[in-house]
Amino acid sequence: MPEAPRRLTEEELAVDPVDAARLLLGCVLESTTPTGTVGVKIVEVEAYRGGDDPASHCYRGRTARNDVMFGPAGRLYVYFVYGMHFCANVVSSTDGVPGAVLLRAGEVVTGLDLARSRRPGARGDGELAKGPARLTGVLGLDRVHNGVDLTDPDADVRLYAGDPVDEVFVGPRVGVAVAVDVPWRFWIDSPAVSTYRRGTRRTRGTA
Repeated sequence: MPEAPRRLTEEELAVDPVDAARLLLGCVLESTTPTGTVGVKIVEVEAYRGGDDPASHCYRGRTARNDVMFGPAGRLYVYFVYGMHFCANVVSSTDGVPGAVLLRAGEVVTGLDLARSRRPGARGDGELAKGPARLTGVLGLDRVHNGVDLTDPDADVRLYAGDPVDEVFVGPRVGVAVAVDVPWRFWIDSPAVSTYRRGTRRTRGTA
């Protein structure tokens, strides 16, 4: 019998967002809705801290919108952007200290037919979850999933540990107006990664 996938725990995710970002690469986020289940392997992420990160939603303090980012770790932070898209983040850091990892892109690994039906305009399977809005779209995530505990065995959205990643690329975050050169975007080799790839090659565990 194949070994069942292991869920990530709150303790594993209660770390600095930069460390959590590296941890999430290669992990699988799976979502079950009334229409079925889709899972994506996470291939591109961005780390966001709190008061010391001017690009973060929490830079100016706690609000109703960013409340989930203050923990506990392992919650899903979903927000609406540009009046049309949802973006999903995995909350990290210790409870009360804001931090989260934006899920920028993934490869569909389960529920491919359903994912294709949700993104009929995609030019190929590598485009299905290429970008944060596309990722939430194929997973069927929206505002009702804000605050979901990914570590809860009964949750409809689940986060599983992935295979170890040996090679990680590092570069500046995408689409931020401040702290534009902070190298807190991380990705692995995948056709689903954003086209913009300025950065340097690193291995897991290096700065």
